[in-house]
Amino acid sequence: MSDFFSRVYEVVKLIPPGRVTSYGAIAKYIGTTGSARMVGWAMNASHSHPEFVPAHRVVNRNGLLTGKHHFDTPRAMKELLENEGIKLKGDQILNFNKHFWDPSVELEME
Repeated sequence: MSDFFSRVYEVVKLIPPGRVTSYGAIAKYIGTTGSARMVGWAMNASHSHPEFVPAHRVVNRNGLLTGKHHFDTPRAMKELLENEGIKLKGDQILNFNKHFWDPSVELEME
């Protein structure tokens, strides 16, 4: 499991500020399509990783902040995203497609 979590964290650390990705997009990129839930578990455990993992940039496939309860406060995830210029209505990212960062596309370009 720790190898899986490490691979997830390496991808998440590459998400630029002001961009977000989904649990499923990460799972697909690391070759484990269908393991979006396990990516979520990795995000829940990211606070124990020795390096900073910007877990606030990982949301569900519809742009909802489904992981917000795993932060210090229920508003922390939203506040971190807003500080990066992402607009939200409630727990929903507005213009989700504009902010979506697909590692399968973005990392192929590098």
